[in-house]
Amino acid sequence: MFHSFRRVCAILPGIMPSTPHIEKHFTASEAVRDVVIGMSDGLTVPFALAAGLSGAAAANRIVITAGLAELAAGAIAMGLGGYLAARADREHYQTERAREFEETETKPVQEREEVAEVFRGYGLSEEAMQPILDHISADRTRWVDFMMRFELGLAEPDPRRARRSALTIAGAYIGGGLIPLLPYMLTGTVRTGLVISAAFTAAALFGFGFVKARVTAMPLWRGGLQTLAVGGLAATAAFMIARLIA
Repeated sequence: MFHSFRRVCAILPGIMPSTPHIEKHFTASEAVRDVVIGMSDGLTVPFALAAGLSGAAAANRIVITAGLAELAAGAIAMGLGGYLAARADREHYQTERAREFEETETKPVQEREEVAEVFRGYGLSEEAMQPILDHISADRTRWVDFMMRFELGLAEPDPRRARRSALTIAGAYIGGGLIPLLPYMLTGTVRTGLVISAAFTAAALFGFGFVKARVTAMPLWRGGLQTLAVGGLAATAAFMIARLIA
């Protein structure tokens, strides 16, 4: 998840730091986002469903069957959603890249001026940026790469991202959803299953929020309590509605 790399001056050719500067950056934000999406919903939705059915005095077998059915449907739906979202990101990038290639050919003066605007934003003088503009615009691929990154703020998506995202989200959803359902499978009674499920799920929600906060540099206790509050609110609402209707 972490990697060390050498910072290179890619804009001004031939200039390298005398001493390589080594940095460590977190580079798995997309994977973490997928796990967060899948795990948070996996912990919350099946538990809310199980709690709601428990509140309606449903038989333990019904709670388990409905929970497993929801787990399968939710994993498929969320995995497919992650796949389509990643595909849409890649298609958007490809469309914008094709447009930039066309514009560097049909509107080179305007596109060169857009590159200049980027460097003016960093305080470079007209004289200082001229050799940089010449270097960048001498190669269309390099020119388009620069525009995609600095004008549009788009990085090229990994072509394997869609499938990986779908599998990560679906797997995290299943992993999270099994936690509130296992107590019902192991105890055999709705009341006992609900109590143990609530305890397991609360601990898992807090732990998951704690770990997520650590990764995202959020205050640890705040992250744990925030995730616990969201999951607890959803489950409490489902339980109370089921009790009122039943």
